[in-house]
Amino acid sequence: MTHAIRFHRTGGPEVLQWEAVELPPPAAGEVRLRQHAVGLNFVDTYYRSGLYPTPLPSGIGAEAAGVVEALGEGVTDLQVGDRVAYAGGPQGAYAEARNMPADRLVCLPAALSFEQGAAMMLQGLTAQYLLRRTYRVQPGDTVLIHAAAGGVGLLMCQWAKVLGATVIGTVGSDAKAELAAAHGCDHPIVYTRESFPARVRELTGGEGVPVVYDSIGKDTFMDSLSCLRPLGMMVSFGNASGPVGDVDVGLLARMGSLFLTRPSLFTYAARRSDLLDMAGELFEVVLSGKVKLQINQRYALKDAARAQADLEARRTTGTSLLLP
Repeated sequence: MTHAIRFHRTGGPEVLQWEAVELPPPAAGEVRLRQHAVGLNFVDTYYRSGLYPTPLPSGIGAEAAGVVEALGEGVTDLQVGDRVAYAGGPQGAYAEARNMPADRLVCLPAALSFEQGAAMMLQGLTAQYLLRRTYRVQPGDTVLIHAAAGGVGLLMCQWAKVLGATVIGTVGSDAKAELAAAHGCDHPIVYTRESFPARVRELTGGEGVPVVYDSIGKDTFMDSLSCLRPLGMMVSFGNASGPVGDVDVGLLARMGSLFLTRPSLFTYAARRSDLLDMAGELFEVVLSGKVKLQINQRYALKDAARAQADLEARRTTGTSLLLP
């Protein structure tokens, strides 16, 4: 027997339960993984709340790092004892041990710890595809990143600076503005007291930015569109304030022939070759020291309900981990 966080009905953090579970031998194409650190991400709350439907009862979580303990039939790329990390695959990362599809696992370089592996995979791979593929940031670009003091935001601010961009970021407090500024955000905007569209126009001489990275959703969507220059790209990759809902596509033409995309990491990393390339670029930039991981909260895995409550109340900054 092992232990995992599971939920039998959707709702608030209180539906998350610490349960003993029986772990069968890994099936063909799977490995059994003993987990040393688990990532906490806002997308986890979407499954718990029912925004993203999943069959119940269910495990939860999509990111962790640990050691391979057993191999299922046909697994040849990994060996028992390998240190691995992942982001994606079946829900169920909030667990002491679990079975995982081998093709979703990436070997960790020896210089990276389990905590670093669990802290970087989902958020770091998200930053990678947003900055390098969805809109490929170029030297001289000015970009707008919402939630700049969050886990993805801090990574994106640093990485965008490495790429030669000027970074504008929205945050909810002066303390978060200081944190974002310390991680590459040139112009933090405290949105609770200042109009971010007006400030973006001021900072860009009225032109607007070529891209907005928006993980907030409903509350910022229209204002984000108004920050774009003609032919700019609106990248809506999260729903922290709720889903955007119906969009009049004619609005994109009226506001300057704008582009709108709703990307997902799991599409960008669906092919194993893409996953390995993305992880390789992420590991390289972290190992270089140019992008630093900000692990600001650690919780016992059994306290996942409290961790999610803190996350939703915006009491966290940077990255949070759950430790088995």
